[in-house]
Amino acid sequence: MKQQRPLTITGGRLVLPDGVSEGALRCVDGRIVAVGDVIPEVEDEVIAARGQLIAPGLVDLGVFSVDKPAFHFGGITRAALMPDQSPPIDYPSRVQFTAYSGKPDLWVHPLAGATVGLEGKALAELALMREAGARGIATGRRWIADSGIMLRLLRYAAMLDMVVVTHAEDGGLAGQAVATAGEMATRLGLPSAPAEAEALAVARDIALAELSGARLHFRQVTTAAALDLVRAAKMRGVAVTAGVTPAHFMLSDLAIADFRTFGRMSPPLRAEADRRAVVEAIGDGTIDVIASGHDPRGPEDKRLPFVDAEPGMAGAETLLAMVLTLVRDGVIDLARAFALLAGNPARLLDVAAGSLMVGLEADIALVDPERPWIIDSNKMAASAGNTPFDKQPAQGQVTGLFKGGVRVG
Repeated sequence: MKQQRPLTITGGRLVLPDGVSEGALRCVDGRIVAVGDVIPEVEDEVIAARGQLIAPGLVDLGVFSVDKPAFHFGGITRAALMPDQSPPIDYPSRVQFTAYSGKPDLWVHPLAGATVGLEGKALAELALMREAGARGIATGRRWIADSGIMLRLLRYAAMLDMVVVTHAEDGGLAGQAVATAGEMATRLGLPSAPAEAEALAVARDIALAELSGARLHFRQVTTAAALDLVRAAKMRGVAVTAGVTPAHFMLSDLAIADFRTFGRMSPPLRAEADRRAVVEAIGDGTIDVIASGHDPRGPEDKRLPFVDAEPGMAGAETLLAMVLTLVRDGVIDLARAFALLAGNPARLLDVAAGSLMVGLEADIALVDPERPWIIDSNKMAASAGNTPFDKQPAQGQVTGLFKGGVRVG
């Protein structure tokens, strides 16, 4: 898909890395060539933004399914796919196939499975998968329990200059738990694990990252204790970053009070104090990425007793709207919101996108930040509507989406 004519978007509010300013943007041959005080040329296709936000297309770091209609609805132009597929992305040919699966109107960036079969035992062919198109390495839904294997992985990744995306939950403590230990889990009689399972995993992996010099990204950090560890590691100069999904800054374990399986997450929803700690960490810069964790699950996976239901949520369509609640609440500004959603994940994946800067790819979203809508699980574009935000009012919607300067939504 090649851009046929130059495109100029005028009369909008540009969301730039250093703030928001009125202006226009021009792209030619799939790249941004001018930002700010731009005058369209005769041959240009001109689109009037009419005061809307002109923002970078979102880069969703760590999805479990390629769900193009949902991604386009949510303003996502690139998605880093977790290796937890069937079969796992642990072999170069699978990486290469995955990398082409969304083109031309969505770029999928495969995350290479860290170990063969994601079993946490033998390292996979990481260098070959990098050559095949992998943009990072991921441990999958599980933590690598063997510290020796994790250290070898991190040293290998440092040599390859690839980020390692890890699941922060000590499997020995978590076991088969489906909830966080506390009053709510006790009332419901659910198998639970202490929140400290996350902090223990984070502490070990930070120590190994510091030893190896690798770049380490925790896909989700959801507890106050673990966030304190990440905060301290950053102050020491460790190359560690942290992410979270909207579920963990919008909801506490009160959301599972009626055994509602749409609230079954991995890691599980936490206590209110931890939810507040996540919001604070987003505001102070401890958290670097907010991702959807998009994992659509149909009735066969969710319409079950809570213990038997699969974790996960269809998050792509609600991602932007949930982050904009943080802007309205004064936790972050718009520039920081799109750094969390686009700029920082693009940097971790080392792709030329995620910001409105000259020379980068023209992945652009037009956003009406005030447009009201109702989240409805029955009307979602996703392949399944398992959202914990069902029937919740929301504000902020993508009105136009461009991939490489070509309109895709």
